Amino acid sequence: MFDGFSAIDLARAQFAFTMSFHIIFPAFSIGLASYLAVLEALWLWTGREVFINLFNYWLKIFAIAFGMGVVSGIVMSYQFGTNWSVFSDKTGPVIGPLMAYEVLTAFFLEAGFLGVMLFGLDRVGKRLHFLATLMVAIGTLFSAFWILSANSWMQTPAGHAVNSAGQFVAADWWAVIFNPSFPYRLVHMVLAAYLTTAFVVGAVGAWHLLRDARAEGPRVMFSMAMWMAALVAPIQIFAGDQHGLNTLEYQPAKVMAMEGHFQSHPDGAPLILFGWPDQNAGEVKYSIEIPKASSLILKHSLDAPLAGLDTIKRADWPNVPLVFWSFRIMVGLGFLMLGIGLLSLFARWRGQLYHWPWLHRFALAMGPAGFIAVLAGWVTTEAGRQPWTVYGMLRTADSASPLAAPAVATSLLAFVIVYFIVFGMGVFYILRLMAHPPHHGEEGPRADMPARASGITPAGGAHGHG
Repeated sequence: MFDGFSAIDLARAQFAFTMSFHIIFPAFSIGLASYLAVLEALWLWTGREVFINLFNYWLKIFAIAFGMGVVSGIVMSYQFGTNWSVFSDKTGPVIGPLMAYEVLTAFFLEAGFLGVMLFGLDRVGKRLHFLATLMVAIGTLFSAFWILSANSWMQTPAGHAVNSAGQFVAADWWAVIFNPSFPYRLVHMVLAAYLTTAFVVGAVGAWHLLRDARAEGPRVMFSMAMWMAALVAPIQIFAGDQHGLNTLEYQPAKVMAMEGHFQSHPDGAPLILFGWPDQNAGEVKYSIEIPKASSLILKHSLDAPLAGLDTIKRADWPNVPLVFWSFRIMVGLGFLMLGIGLLSLFARWRGQLYHWPWLHRFALAMGPAGFIAVLAGWVTTEAGRQPWTVYGMLRTADSASPLAAPAVATSLLAFVIVYFIVFGMGVFYILRLMAHPPHHGEEGPRADMPARASGITPAGGAHGHG
């Protein structure tokens, strides 16, 4: 099945497979934790029962997604020692402490307050329970902070030295943590997580509105999700543009692959919308272009020169077709998100937000868009970095463990089988939960305490479970 593949190819495929499964769960749980905090805050502020019912509805889904994210993350991390031991040895003095900070701050914060969040409203009271929900939400953001700091250092290494053993060691931790690409990547990823969650929530709300447009819970879900799409999608497009400019400065080969620029353009580079990149021939065949638009976007001048991959050794080229198309998938989905956000504003202005089935079907179809965009963005980022694990300093070919290809192939096959069974069952159960609408008195933390702001007394329910 894996004949003809080297151990390095198989190790890369294994990490890509496990990472692809893992990344969708944190992307969802980061946004969903913040959404839960907003729902509980709105319940405490307004006293409207719909907010606590939605909180309990999404709390169960969050618990499952959070658990699958933790399990898939632990499995993924073992590969650093098994398949990438040379990388672990050389970068351990820098990457190791960053991962430890993530555990000490983010994971302990999440794990410490998760139980209170799931089971504690009728035991600790409203204020402490809301604090627990906030701490879980903040913990997910801390996790993103440290993980992206470590990955960004691999993309744009800074603040380090190399010791006599050939290991990277931190010379300036501030420069290591806040390396040149980190602020852009952190903003881009957190916004992506929020949009991913918004489109899942919007799709669930749309699903139930198609069956009952009068249901209050789906109305609230759909309205909040569409506000997020309308407000955050344009911000995300701007953040992505700024991230691209930063990438052009520090990883020009990645941008060249994204743009399909095999040749340099001294008098302004075209924006290649579509085409077929031929890496062997060094050209994009059947291209559809807008003259000089790439120079306008990247350099803010129609006639600005842009270097191409012809200025870089072929041995240092990334996989151009993969990066070229994954980037277009991400960007295309981003503009679709912006489009549905603008359509929702028009529907809201017309007073038809809950009564346009075609808008609801569009939102339903866009439900997985955030996950696909996150995966496409991750492929663009990681494949565009190749052939380096630490950009410009440590090659992927020099980072792998001395393993035989059959050993790596066996573990890869085992991962594929186990992941599809275990996580497939988890995703199936989440979809079953989503298929049922939120009901009055949704099972979860009790909602029978009066809300302080309005004096309204929501109806009660049993305390929550995952």
